[in-house]
Amino acid sequence: MTHYDVIVIGAGGVGSAALYHGAAQGLKILGIDRFSPPHNHGSSHGQTRIIRMAYFEHPDYVPLLKQAYAGWKHLEQLSGQQLYHEVGLLEVGPVDGIVIPGVLRSSKEHDLPLDQFTTHEAQRQFPGFDFPENHTVLFEQQAGYLMVEDCIASYLAAAQQQGAKLNCEESLVSWKPHQGEVEVVTDKQTYRCSKLIITTGAWTSSFTGNCQLPLTLLRKHLYWYRSDSKNYLASQGCPVFFYEDQGRFFYGFPELQPGTGVKVSEHSGGDPLSDPSVLDPSQNQEDRLAVEAFLKKSLPQVSRDLVQHAACMYTMTPDENFIVDVHPECADVVLAAGLSGHGFKFASVLGQMLIELSATGNTSLPIDFLSIKRFG
Repeated sequence: MTHYDVIVIGAGGVGSAALYHGAAQGLKILGIDRFSPPHNHGSSHGQTRIIRMAYFEHPDYVPLLKQAYAGWKHLEQLSGQQLYHEVGLLEVGPVDGIVIPGVLRSSKEHDLPLDQFTTHEAQRQFPGFDFPENHTVLFEQQAGYLMVEDCIASYLAAAQQQGAKLNCEESLVSWKPHQGEVEVVTDKQTYRCSKLIITTGAWTSSFTGNCQLPLTLLRKHLYWYRSDSKNYLASQGCPVFFYEDQGRFFYGFPELQPGTGVKVSEHSGGDPLSDPSVLDPSQNQEDRLAVEAFLKKSLPQVSRDLVQHAACMYTMTPDENFIVDVHPECADVVLAAGLSGHGFKFASVLGQMLIELSATGNTSLPIDFLSIKRFG
């Protein structure tokens, strides 16, 4: 029976990063994934993901983001390709909402630069966008997008160059402590390891034993709409954007190339999902109409001509903050779960933290607010 220092279950965004960080430290490490990453069966696909620093969700994410930015830069150096595109981020919402107060709080606590515009100033600066008169407009220059599939492929390639092994099309069946180690059973064979890292996304609830995490699944929709306006081209300075609009949240990306479409999605809402292995790829008409109503109001030069649609999954916690912790019933198992639709930007640092947690049970970064214990 083959023994490893560390086995990582799930080689998507976070798992691929953990695989690399472990291999770079000289560990004998194995990654196992039920698909062949990067793939479109989970949460980490769809070309792009936003990365931003002045984090409205919680200011304690900012120290993690500083490390994440450094991690993505390091991965770019390893891969020799650009993975992060700093095009800036427009954040729009009411002054008494969730987004604007949260962004301003993080900016103040961590001394982060932000530009604030009146709606008229923003209209001149960003001619493809419309802004409600009673909303605040913030612009964060140190923000942009990551090429999601390229990031995962780069981490997996770098990990294997450092000696990591990756087994694809292999599914975890169970794990259990065994004589001071962890026994890992898949649908193909049985392994032993000193430490186990679980980064299985929407499948996490199946593999946490008696520790039932409060996770729920949502099916989410991504749309790409045609536009003939140069105002939405990344090459012409169009930023990524995030709007809070009457209690709903919409985000999107510029056209990466002419004709590829403006990518837009609703961050709120979503279709409840009971089985992650049955991700229905079809559209939801109500969701699409809401997105198109947002476009008409806020990006009026984007057409309703749909170029592409995709579905992905959010794995949600009750407070929409991550779970990153040692398993409460087995100190040799660590996990990252419940990334709640905003986790990919952190993948580089989460992978690093999981390797630290597996080695010592601790990490140098402030993650107490991500503990399993907060759920009792």
